[in-house]
This record gives sequence, C-alpha cells and structure tokens, in this order.
Amino acid sequence: MPQGTPVKHKKKSKSVLKNIRQTERRTAVNRMNRTRVRTAIRQMRAALSGGDAAAATKLAPATFSAIDKAIQKGTLHRNTANRYKSRLSLALNALGAKK
Repeated sequence: MPQGTPVKHKKKSKSVLKNIRQTERRTAVNRMNRTRVRTAIRQMRAALSGGDAAAATKLAPATFSAIDKAIQKGTLHRNTANRYKSRLSLALNALGAKK
C-alpha cells in the first residue's frame, strides 16, 4: 500500500472487545503463575547443582506446592508438571544417596 493511503478498519463488536479483555486478564494471571513456578524450580535446581541437600530438601515442598497450584489454575498441563516434579525428586533422591 502506498504511504498515506487510508486503511479501512472494521468495527469491533462488543463480544470481540470482551474476548480481548478476558485474554489480557488470563495472560497476566498465567504469566504470574508461570513465573512463580519457574523461579521456584530454578532455586531448587541451583541448590541441587550446588550439592546442598539440606537447602534442596527445604525448598522441595514449596516448589512442589507451586507446581501443583499451577496445575489447578490451568497454567501448566498436568503431565508437564508431573514431569518437572519427577525430575526434581529424582535429583533430590540422588543427592541424598550420595551423602
């Protein structure tokens, strides 16, 4: 299109505007929950990779709780969350077996 040519905009219906508002709200909530889960997982992985079994054991319930809440809110799929929990618990158990 040549520059300066007027563009025709289709008028948005009420339902489309409502869907836009709902999507923005859901996106914000999902981002907040996903960030919370990823931060908890990152902290636990840091403790595991550092070899700090006590800190990892202390972080485990809070991390698993955050993952479970993300499942309930629909932010994470159940299988994905269970995979995260499984891998974290395997690493935690392996670290405990070393000591």
